[in-house]
Amino acid sequence: MNVTLHDRTRHFRTVTFDPRHNAVLLIEQRLLPHEFKIVPANDFRQTARAIKDMVVRGAGAIGATAAYGLAQGARAFRGRNLGTFGRHVETVYQTLQAARPTAVDPVNAMNQVRQAMQAGETVEEQQALAMAAAEEFANEDVRHCRDIGKHGAGLIRSGMNVLTHCNAGWLAFVDVGSATAPMYAAQEQGRKFHVFCDETRPRSQGATLTAWELAQQRISHQVIADNAAGHLMQRGKVDLVIVGSDRTLGRTGEVANKIGTYTKAVLAARHKIPFYVAIPLSTIDWNLKAGFDIPIEERCESEVLGAWGVAAGAKSAGRVYVRVANPASGALNPGFDVTPAELITGIITPAGIFKPRELWARRRELGYAD
Repeated sequence: MNVTLHDRTRHFRTVTFDPRHNAVLLIEQRLLPHEFKIVPANDFRQTARAIKDMVVRGAGAIGATAAYGLAQGARAFRGRNLGTFGRHVETVYQTLQAARPTAVDPVNAMNQVRQAMQAGETVEEQQALAMAAAEEFANEDVRHCRDIGKHGAGLIRSGMNVLTHCNAGWLAFVDVGSATAPMYAAQEQGRKFHVFCDETRPRSQGATLTAWELAQQRISHQVIADNAAGHLMQRGKVDLVIVGSDRTLGRTGEVANKIGTYTKAVLAARHKIPFYVAIPLSTIDWNLKAGFDIPIEERCESEVLGAWGVAAGAKSAGRVYVRVANPASGALNPGFDVTPAELITGIITPAGIFKPRELWARRRELGYAD
């Protein structure tokens, strides 16, 4: 993705690695759209904390961060004993896995790295293989997103109004994004369309991150309150919905995504509006058999009871938390919900667009390994 700062445009990836300092480099997404800053996570525990605290967020981005974090932890080991090294790597794995339980990308990414490490006969060889595999996962994420764009671009016609929820864009992946990939590809093909960005309370990733991305890309868009989507659909002002996913069940086609996605799917079905989910292959969970088995992250109640922002007229971009809700009230804050397969028109993958219940039958071409 190209980012324009102070009249200078440069290409950035959301997640990169500094081998000299053994650090994972991340765009500090909590500061956006008011400040663009790259921060280092200097050891695997800092990397896990960055995932948990949403310095970095989004399926592919936290997958790549976990892959780099596993390699980072492996590279930090000093010694030659493979048994001790293996126990250390397991500690790194479990620490990173626990950071965000709903998304499956981190687990799939780290499993890919660990599988590659098995070919090494020494600690040094396994460390090198871990680094190479983490880099390959990041590159693969970019390739997958570009392919999603190629397959999904045809869904977007000139003059359309497209609704998206949360941020499944470049910032949620290593580059390009999943839900935004068809939009960026359609723009490259010369089509003009408009995007409605759900604000996506309580963390407002649609208002802060998706809107910032689309503004950088010069795509026509407006931020809407989450509850405005039904009103727009009822009046024929939404032609297409595209969202991302944090975990898609390959056996059933059910999709776990940011809280509020299920609501949008129900509304889209009511108004006969196509509802698509865009995913790289690393987002597919081939093991779970029911959406209700997906662990749903319960986040801090402060996210619901207030909001972060920048004070009007402030000379610096320092973030300020403002309490909005009644001082004596608590809050319930599930981070995700699950959308049933029957509410999804199609799932846009790097291998093509499939009906949700086709995933299992097409599992070989979607990367499933026995």
